[in-house]
Amino acid sequence: MIKGVIFDMDGVLTDSEPLWQRTEVDIFRELGITLTEEMQVQTKGLRSDEMVHYWYSRFPGSYPPQESLVEEYEKRMIDLFWTKARLMEGADRAIRFFKELNLPVALASSSPMFLINIILDRFGLRKYFSVIYSAEHEPYGKPHPNVYLNTAKLLGCHPSACLAIEDSFHGVIAARAARMKVIAMPGPGEAKDRRFGAADRIISSLNEINRTIFDELNH
Repeated sequence: MIKGVIFDMDGVLTDSEPLWQRTEVDIFRELGITLTEEMQVQTKGLRSDEMVHYWYSRFPGSYPPQESLVEEYEKRMIDLFWTKARLMEGADRAIRFFKELNLPVALASSSPMFLINIILDRFGLRKYFSVIYSAEHEPYGKPHPNVYLNTAKLLGCHPSACLAIEDSFHGVIAARAARMKVIAMPGPGEAKDRRFGAADRIISSLNEINRTIFDELNH
């Protein structure tokens, strides 16, 4: 029985995932490292610090301290979140759908809280969420399940009674490891990635979420 719903943010509620990826390419290009779209699939859904560590370990060299690069990466995202990020089609409707079922709704994101707050305030979403949680509070981000386990705890639901909605494979694995039901909404370039078969249901838009899908997952 589903007793709580947990949304990821980037790539699920907002179209900010391409903004993250474009900025990732830019900051590493400035260091002489070329990242392709295919390569970025490996870091999609990771926290900023874990993304930077991932590429530093694969392209050894003389670079700025990882902490300073993470700071620069996230600093560039502030303006993009205020000016370029948009709500995904069907985001408001999907959240309201679960609220109308009297289910508590949470947000669990790999983004730091100061960026989460920009999205919540800019689009007036804060009122919908009983819990807002960032993986920055965890020793490890997604695909480690702790961000989902602790969000469920704050929500007052057993993890196995939660439904997570994710766009990245790392996020799907994190929710799965927490024993949650998972709806995956991969980006256009990942729609044929068979790894998303780990999810209970795959959709292409939040507009597809309806009572039929919910009842199927609830049983």
